[in-house]
Amino acid sequence: MKYIVFVLFLFATCQLQAAERTAFIDDLMSKMTLEEKIGQLNLPSVGFDVTGPILSEGVEKKIEQGHVGGVFNTFTPNAVRKLQELAVTKSRLKIPLLFGYDVIHGHKTIFPIPLGMAATWDIDLIERTARAAAREASADGLNWTFSPMVDIARDPRWGRVAEGAGEDPFLGSRIAEAMVRGYQGTDLSKNDTILACVKHFALYGASEAGRDYNTTDMSRLRMYSEYLPPYKAAVDAGARTVMTSFNEIDGMPATGNRWLLTDLLRNEWGFTGLVVTDYTAILEMVNHGVGDGPKVSELAINAGTDMDMVSEFFVKYLPELVKSGKVDEKTVDAACRRILEAKYDLGLFEDPFRYVSEERAKKEIRSADKLELAKEAALKSFVLLKNDKNVLPLDASKKIAFIGPLVDDKRNLIGSWSGAGDWKQAVSIREALEAKFGKDKFLFAKGCNLIEKGDPLYERLSKADDNLKKEGLRTDLLVEAIKTAEKADVVVVVLGETYDMSGEAASYSHIELPKNQSTLLRALSKEKPTVLVLMSGRPQNLNIDNSVVAGVLETWFGGHRAGDAIVETLFGDSNPSGKLTMSFPHGAGQIPVYYNHKNTGRPLDENQKYTTKFLDIPNEPLYPFGFGLSYTTFSYGDVKLSDSKLKRGDKLTASVEVSNTGSREGTETVQLYLRDVVGSITRPVKELKGFQRITLKPGEKKTVSFEINEEMLKFYNAELKFVAEPGIFKVFFGGNSRDVKEATFELTP
Repeated sequence: MKYIVFVLFLFATCQLQAAERTAFIDDLMSKMTLEEKIGQLNLPSVGFDVTGPILSEGVEKKIEQGHVGGVFNTFTPNAVRKLQELAVTKSRLKIPLLFGYDVIHGHKTIFPIPLGMAATWDIDLIERTARAAAREASADGLNWTFSPMVDIARDPRWGRVAEGAGEDPFLGSRIAEAMVRGYQGTDLSKNDTILACVKHFALYGASEAGRDYNTTDMSRLRMYSEYLPPYKAAVDAGARTVMTSFNEIDGMPATGNRWLLTDLLRNEWGFTGLVVTDYTAILEMVNHGVGDGPKVSELAINAGTDMDMVSEFFVKYLPELVKSGKVDEKTVDAACRRILEAKYDLGLFEDPFRYVSEERAKKEIRSADKLELAKEAALKSFVLLKNDKNVLPLDASKKIAFIGPLVDDKRNLIGSWSGAGDWKQAVSIREALEAKFGKDKFLFAKGCNLIEKGDPLYERLSKADDNLKKEGLRTDLLVEAIKTAEKADVVVVVLGETYDMSGEAASYSHIELPKNQSTLLRALSKEKPTVLVLMSGRPQNLNIDNSVVAGVLETWFGGHRAGDAIVETLFGDSNPSGKLTMSFPHGAGQIPVYYNHKNTGRPLDENQKYTTKFLDIPNEPLYPFGFGLSYTTFSYGDVKLSDSKLKRGDKLTASVEVSNTGSREGTETVQLYLRDVVGSITRPVKELKGFQRITLKPGEKKTVSFEINEEMLKFYNAELKFVAEPGIFKVFFGGNSRDVKEATFELTP
């Protein structure tokens, strides 16, 4: 009875608060001119970092005129206070500003890139890093992050795979929910929470040829089944803002696509928050070829776009569009209201300076607990891809050579989209080694530059990368490295991408190691047993290089504490537990390659010519989704089902016994996959439906169980109805999507 009374009290309180908010905004909007309403729809860029070709001008004057609703790229308490004071003291109605920034994998404490965070498969950890980022960003004057990016991505040529969770909609959905919870908390009015912004809506990860900003085209069936689920999960988790994508959908750019922003997002999914464009996306609709400035502004506002990032087309064209009747003023009112509601819920009307505190900034930014969390995240993100003859962990009593251009590197450790992070605060691998073992313990050599001068990639990247410019052309590096390797028992080669080889505007067709790095690796592997420590923002083509080394540890771009974490992992103080969330291909010609594909009418049969396959490489990836080794080994028993039949509305239990058969404690991510064997439309060969991280001591066993219900068997049919069809289903358990044990049950009518 007490619980019911409490629930009723909460409901009544929420109703009262909603009524108070409505009354406040009604009163405010009744005083606003059309120009001031349109001004709330304007999000110019001012500050320290620009992610597009245009920097807004004359913003301070526009703020005083009430023609700015928020500011992009300004942070620090001093800078934010300056602009906020203009808004609340100089503008007529004193409406406070929003302050947004790309807090992608940490603000000033940098965690592993999102693709690396996803490889932890640790949802609680991911939420904690988002919570830490929110505390830090909000202490630095920000109240809005343009994250999480939840685009499903299956083409590693696309540089922005670094920002997302990979190829799977189920895992991507769980991560999206966690990040929204982490950023927004349970009460937006608290000064340590920030607005989450789900991006890029929608389908951006499926850009043709993996080329950024490119066209996307797919059926509604594929949208609903494979690409839309993470966006919807984020919306259902309460995300308050959504960002439009650059690509077109059904021939209309997302920013002007009414089906996407109104029919689907608002009407079908019930989203009530604000929709903001990506950087200059309204302006760019002109290049798409759907109209001039006034026309694309009309399309965007009528489609359901609320806020114009940087283009300033709304400010320029909406007054006349309303006057001419092409845009109803009620449409402008609705957009303005959604922006004011966000400000109200953040508590900005009550205290415009609640995010401005030098004292809080000193306490929160790069605090010890955040740096320790960054290290934990890095440790759990690393994926052990290969470990022949147990070359890892390393034996510190042996002579070990650490070779490669990334051994001493700091800038690349924090990766792309680390905007506010100071790379000079990162811990390099060499620094971590010397802190742990002393300065004279190991052998070192650079081996090669990250990219050699003369490489077309160097010519492009060095224009904006001062660290690349500093690398002189030296022909003696390889000789020096070989001589160093000759003195060692084991060679650790640290290679990979530069931070700007992945991320936005960093699509790359040759996803293997740069030629000079590969040359170094192969030369060293001829001398001694060799371990490749790989840093990258995408799955890479390791097919040839993988064959010459004894071990491969994928460390992504691990953030500020990556160096410490790498050293601890190499020497066995930490046992790697990461699992891939994107498949590593055998070659670029195999892309896109992903585990949850469908069968063809002529499935692979190596004994038959006319079946689906390549002449030169396997169909399956080099390393599949969910793959990751450990310094121990795990074995899976037979799959057990509580029943062979599942009735509608009922549930059954699927379980498997997992044993640690090695000599070390280790953590395994047990993965559950299902397959609908026969459907009214074709179904994937398997789909992830659950996972659990378990830690086992040597010799320890644990039974891992999942409840399977009808909801887990549902899919979108040809009419886009979400249904479960009676029939035979397969259950798979394994440590990755390829190596599984299976059982069968039937969903009965």
